[in-house]
Amino acid sequence: MKQLLVAFTLLLSPGILLAQKGDFVLKGKIGNWNAPAKLQFVYRNGGVDVKDSAVLKDGTFQFKGTIDGPSQAMMVLKHVNPPADPRARDMIVFYVEKGTITMTSPDSLQKVTFAGSPVNADNQRLQEALKPVGALFGQLNAEYMAADDEKRGSLEFRQYLDQKVEDIRKQEKAVYVDFVKNNPKSIISLDALQQYSGGMPDDLGQVEAMFNGLDAKVKSSKNGEEYAKLLNSWKATAIGAEAPLFTQNDTLGKPVNLKDFRGKYVLVDFWASWCGPCRAENPNVVAAYNNHKDKAFTIVSVSLDQPNGHDAWLKAIHKDNLTWTHVSDLKFWDNAVAKMYGIRSVPQNFLLDPQGKIVAKNLRGEELDKRLSEILK
Repeated sequence: MKQLLVAFTLLLSPGILLAQKGDFVLKGKIGNWNAPAKLQFVYRNGGVDVKDSAVLKDGTFQFKGTIDGPSQAMMVLKHVNPPADPRARDMIVFYVEKGTITMTSPDSLQKVTFAGSPVNADNQRLQEALKPVGALFGQLNAEYMAADDEKRGSLEFRQYLDQKVEDIRKQEKAVYVDFVKNNPKSIISLDALQQYSGGMPDDLGQVEAMFNGLDAKVKSSKNGEEYAKLLNSWKATAIGAEAPLFTQNDTLGKPVNLKDFRGKYVLVDFWASWCGPCRAENPNVVAAYNNHKDKAFTIVSVSLDQPNGHDAWLKAIHKDNLTWTHVSDLKFWDNAVAKMYGIRSVPQNFLLDPQGKIVAKNLRGEELDKRLSEILK
């Protein structure tokens, strides 16, 4: 069950809620499975994970519960003979909503069809529209796997892969735009918009226009209101805006105020000890810091480590040689500064000028050092 919860946390965005509170019944038939085969089921109600399981009898099962609105869920079928590779688990991400939902499949969750669930019908339409994009990503991955080590390490091949990913992403975004435009009353459109916007969109005007085009009931839903707050955070941290001020405790529990760094260029860097891409990027940040720390430049790192992650946070700081100011409230994705800045993924960073104005965002690799060299001549 622990693995199921971890996957649920990683795969799903916050459950989308509309004013459709009530009871649900989730039932169906998955092949002809019997004990010890069973289903593990996780959904969210009021922001809290609800866990349940059921042993299959001739493939049949039933779950009952209460929800405060349509919510994302995940189900895993634990087969009698589980696959050797845990990534090959038989699982499905779907939605639970008020009423009776029927799931049917000849043998696995991968082939499930739904009845009695308009939300899942909308979601399946979106997933069907995304299949060509998924196929392109699959082809690109196969091309990468077929390449030898020398080819994989070449700059030309990496640039080729980056361009292909960018081209496929454009096609993916076009699918999301089309779905949102043609389904303004569907809560799935809000999910599609979240996928379109990603961690921090470059085309904020387009994202805002798509959100404004949604039906009033979708926008006034709990998740719609949360997304509106996120939009406001993104607008408040656009290039040219004055960076929101904050105070948060350092590793010793002493408060650090961003305003105290006025007069210097400051990189506000969001990361976490558990974040692999953050740790991989840290050597670039360290190099940039060492090259420019004597030129009116410094860094304030904001960690999204978890409540029990203080020791891991300190260990990562020392191991990665991050010799600048660090702050965190150890509240994971609920970090107050991260929410203020509209952070939905890490690593992310913002470069502030001596007056506290945002002059650049998400400088990666050599780009960070290059930009600082231009500014701090």
